[in-house]
Order: sequence, then structure tokens, then C-alpha cells
Amino acid sequence: MQRAYKVVDVFTSTPLLGNPVAVVLDADGLDTEAMQRIARWTNLSETTFLLPPTNAAADYRLRIFTPRSELPFAGHPTLGSAYAVLEAGRVAPRDGRLVQECGVGLVRITVEDTGRLTLGLPPAALRTLTPDEVEELEAVLGQPVLRDVPPALVNVGAVWVVAQLPSAAHLLALTPDFARSAAFERRLGATGLSLFGAHESGDAEIEVRSFAPSCGIDEDPVCGSGNGSIAAFRWERGQLPTTGTNYMAAQGALRRT
Repeated sequence: MQRAYKVVDVFTSTPLLGNPVAVVLDADGLDTEAMQRIARWTNLSETTFLLPPTNAAADYRLRIFTPRSELPFAGHPTLGSAYAVLEAGRVAPRDGRLVQECGVGLVRITVEDTGRLTLGLPPAALRTLTPDEVEELEAVLGQPVLRDVPPALVNVGAVWVVAQLPSAAHLLALTPDFARSAAFERRLGATGLSLFGAHESGDAEIEVRSFAPSCGIDEDPVCGSGNGSIAAFRWERGQLPTTGTNYMAAQGALRRT
């Protein structure tokens, strides 16, 4: 059986400079094992599979796979898949919005007149890491993290270990121990590590890097759920005003050169 398949470059307006996601638009009849084989073959950070919804409030259902496992939610696959289904004419916005059904539940995606897509992050649940877990995190990174901003496990469907480093420069200098990180992630039930450090100047307030070797992704170039988890973490830790704010985060090798 032939199946429609598309690769969408997310988080960029310039082709080949974003974070690609593979979208299988005709996933009916594929079981979990077949989906995982396809995701392993594409070898992208995520591959998604479009299915009919089981919830009447949703426009479509999405299953999201890394090369090694299935995720209940992920940011750039959600946005890239929404773009693909709109471009293919599979769904149409209702009142400027799509509703995606996935493992974490319903995710609402706003479709602006300009074609820009934004998603509503699933509610975040935080658990502060224990001192032993922080020590292991620092051993994985080979660098200290800020202990006065206690690192946490942030669950938005994808589960990220979030911590702040002393500066963006410290973050950019990281060379994590990926094997040790994968074992640490599995022990915590985490998708990976999403870390940030503050810039001293420039347009971006913080730099972000996301690592998920347990999922077969040593480093994700631009991570939507990771950035969303960091925003939830910063709000919870009192780094953002409770009334809401906008800030710019930088992530990706091209932005850092």
C-alpha cells in the first residue's frame, strides 16, 4: 500500500535550516511495531503518524515516535504535522484553530491568517530533583548547575530534566556524557535534558540546548516541548512575572555561531 509522506522543516522560514519532522499522512493499518520501524528508518528526531480521531472534539489523532520510542507529546512534531495536514487539505481550521488528539490528550493549535501556527502547551507538572539526582546530572554534564534555582523534572507529556547553567557560554561549552545521560534519563523516566543559560547581551534572553540520547537523539536542534518546559520551570521558579511575559530563547548551532 502506498502512503503519503512528507518532511516538514519546523522553526524556520528558510528551507533546510530548521528541525525536520517526518509526517506519514496515511497511517491507517500501521501497528505500533511498524510505526517504530518507520521512525527508526527515517532517523529523524521524530516521525508522526496521522490517524482518525477517537475524540469528537479533535480534528485528527497523532502518534509521535523517536527512533527508539513513542512520545505522548512533542512540540515541533505537533506544529510540523499540523502544517502538513493543512497543506494536504486533510483538515480545515475551525474558528482559526485545530485540535490534535495525542497521547497527552487534546492539544489546541492556533492558525493565524499569516499561516503561522502556535500551540497551547499541555499543563506542566514539576518535581524538584533530589540532591543525589542533581549530583548525577552534574556528573553527566561535567559542569555544575545553579543550585539556588533547583533543577526539576518537568512533565508536559514529554518529560524533561530542566536546569539552569551559570551562563549561555557555560551551556554552549557542554559536552555531555551521552551514555551516562541515557541511563540517567531512563532511571528518572525522562525524555531527556533541556538546559538553559542566560545571555549577557543580544536579542535572546537565554540559550537552550536539549539532549535525549535515551530516545536516540543525542541533541535536538530546536525543541518545542523542551523550550515550553523551560518556560514553565522559569515561571515556577519566579524568574518570570505571574502576569505573563514574552522572551526570546535561542537554540541551534547556526544561531550560536
